[in-house]
Amino acid sequence: MFKFLKEVVAGSGSGLKDFPYTIGEPYASAWGSWTHHRGISKDDGSPVSIFSLSGSNPQDRHLVAGRNGVKRLRTVRHPNILSFLHSTEAEVPDGPAMKHTIYIVTEPVMPLSEKVKELNLGGTQRDEYFAWGLHQISKAVSFLNNDCKLVHGNVCLASVVVTQTLDWKLHAFDVLSEFDANNEASGSPMLQFEWLVGTQYKPMELTKSDWASIRKSPPWAIDSWGLGCLIFELFSGAKLARTEDLRNTASIPKSLLPDYQRLLNSTPSRRLNPSKLIDNSEFFQNKLVETIQFMEVLNLKDSVEKDSFFRKLPNIAEQLPREIVLKKLLPVLASSLEFGSAAAPALTVLLKMGSWLPADQFSIKVLPTIVKLFASNDRAIRACLLQHIDKFGESLSAQTVDEQVFPHVATGFSDTTVSIRELTLKSMLVLAPKLSQRTISGSLLKYLSKLQVDEDPGIRTNTTILLGNIANYMNDGTRKRVLINAFTVRALRDTFPPARAAGIMALSVTSSYYEMTEIATRILPNIVVLTFDPDSDVRTKAFQATDQFLQIAKQHHEKLTTGDTMVAESTGVQLKPGNAGLLGWAMSSITQKGKPSDHGSISTANASNSQVSATSVATPGTQASTVGYAPSTSSSFDQAAPASARSSVDGWGELEDGNIQEENGSDKEGWDDVDPFDDKPSPSLLSNIQAAQKRPVVQPKQAVANSAKSHQLKAQKSEDDPLWGPIAAAPPKSTSKSADIKPSTSNNDEDDLWGAIAAPAPKSSGKPLKAAAANSDDLWGAIAAPPPSTKARPLASSGRGRGTKPAQPKLGAQKIGRTSSTGM
Repeated sequence: MFKFLKEVVAGSGSGLKDFPYTIGEPYASAWGSWTHHRGISKDDGSPVSIFSLSGSNPQDRHLVAGRNGVKRLRTVRHPNILSFLHSTEAEVPDGPAMKHTIYIVTEPVMPLSEKVKELNLGGTQRDEYFAWGLHQISKAVSFLNNDCKLVHGNVCLASVVVTQTLDWKLHAFDVLSEFDANNEASGSPMLQFEWLVGTQYKPMELTKSDWASIRKSPPWAIDSWGLGCLIFELFSGAKLARTEDLRNTASIPKSLLPDYQRLLNSTPSRRLNPSKLIDNSEFFQNKLVETIQFMEVLNLKDSVEKDSFFRKLPNIAEQLPREIVLKKLLPVLASSLEFGSAAAPALTVLLKMGSWLPADQFSIKVLPTIVKLFASNDRAIRACLLQHIDKFGESLSAQTVDEQVFPHVATGFSDTTVSIRELTLKSMLVLAPKLSQRTISGSLLKYLSKLQVDEDPGIRTNTTILLGNIANYMNDGTRKRVLINAFTVRALRDTFPPARAAGIMALSVTSSYYEMTEIATRILPNIVVLTFDPDSDVRTKAFQATDQFLQIAKQHHEKLTTGDTMVAESTGVQLKPGNAGLLGWAMSSITQKGKPSDHGSISTANASNSQVSATSVATPGTQASTVGYAPSTSSSFDQAAPASARSSVDGWGELEDGNIQEENGSDKEGWDDVDPFDDKPSPSLLSNIQAAQKRPVVQPKQAVANSAKSHQLKAQKSEDDPLWGPIAAAPPKSTSKSADIKPSTSNNDEDDLWGAIAAPAPKSSGKPLKAAAANSDDLWGAIAAPPPSTKARPLASSGRGRGTKPAQPKLGAQKIGRTSSTGM
């Protein structure tokens, strides 16, 4: 028995006391004597609908029928029947008198008649949406008639409401009664409240109150007639005024007309069963109905069907009404992805649909699902998220990225699949601006340090590019610790030409972060070497960068000359067009297959031109997958350093002491274990260039020891003559204080770090250099070695300088093109 709760109203029209909902403005229309209000829950602020029905006394027959409707709505549950939330009955003051009012609280809905006007659909789109709505109401009526043996009694336009997702739902259960077919001879009314039904909606047998005939008819006879009335009101756009108007079929679609006529058959037993209407009507066979039906049973479909469906869905969505797609299809699709029933291609469709939403709605309806998907173990979904991160990355808050997104994305840095590592790397360009300094220094840079020695050359190249692009998001201490080591010691020594070019460009776009001492002693010497690089693109960029940094040095000199004390605050200059702008990505290593020669042995220069031959050392495992380098296409780059820098312990060590701090004794992942430069004399520029270009021509040779100890400077004079005699001029004398350079042989950790990509490290020995060093000298040993403290032997007029010192035992095979008569 329905329990009535009678409360005293605390203020006229302001709502019930202790009623957990706030009653808002009413809609213009509602079924019967009910009033349909907008409402809000006081608990969580969620929207609801509130239906109210008033009477002069508790025994008012409208209130009695209303109580029947409340009871039926509470007990009957179906996806296409209005969802019941709460009900109460109270006395409401109406002037000096008191009125008894029933309140029903349901999910938020609005009358169908008002929603149709709001959507303002036409043509095919209108017919498709009406077909979907009629399909839903037919299922609700079929459920009542065939499954529950109930008769609604008043199916019409007013008894249908529309949810926020544009679903149609049946309500107005005041007349609802059981179908009494057992007592066929009884003449008592089967529908106790049939007087609430308008005459225009009654079939002939109900108008005549022929209850015996009604009981002999099938359970759907009365409601099938009501479905016909609903169809007429939908397509005519007007409320049914009299029964005779149902004969006017001009507005009824031709594909629906046969079913419409069978629903309104004058013989009750021959009226169309709503279940047959659902299964057989041609009108329901359209793209919208089929799409929604497929998505509602998505978890029952196999992977082949899902893939085929989601690949067609973007084109189908373009043809459907935009509001229906956003309010109906989008929520269903998001739910399917969130709970795992949808495949990865559905994510592309979700993002496309989401792009049609305003920014605030996108953050509410789409972003929560995307954030949850980052935790998915499905590699295809993860790859799809990373591919399209530029479409939603800007909408993610910094806190969400730092706490929820990045921890899951970071697993892709160590993924065994090259494509996932590459996509993860590129996604950092969008996510890095939203990461905290602690995450950048303590986590991101450690992953990038590993990727700079990745087996795939494209990933190595793109890692350098990324470091150049996110340098302005690092603090000053991190930049000093990371950038120069990452670009000069790793990128410029890479065997892959695009990686070397990327290193040059990265140094150029980050020029404003370097002090003059670093430019003169660490950057320029390494860039100038590459002006002799076998790759033309590398040479071009090396010359451009050299000009840029020399211009910085010239400006520094001019400021020193004029006595400017602020020289250390501004060393950057405007970039040249060739190196300007954000660094562009290298081509995908998955889609672009290069030639082995791109990062393998480089052909030697013509010996007749007195050019020094050079060979790149190919990294094992990189011959099969090579990328082409895509030059920068951007036009500007923000070189401004952050306003303030915060010190943080990020695992990169202390730069001031020249020491290496590692979190673990075996951790060699950072850039701090790269050889720093100590206060020792630097070699001459010409010696650096010549020594750096001497690589094996035919096969790798055993590296010649580099006698670079500072306490052996005196003994180096006689050994330099055989090395430089044939080609070198006398080196210039240097009287300036030496730069802060440390011999490359002083750090044993370098072998482990650069074993995969760098040239062989020189072996320390006390033996003098041999003439064979012209072909087998270490690529970078000369840069880190101290300069000779004595004069080099000048060029001989003939014989090209064998030297007067007896020849020492030679290491490895030699290729010395000389004759006994001329020394050539």
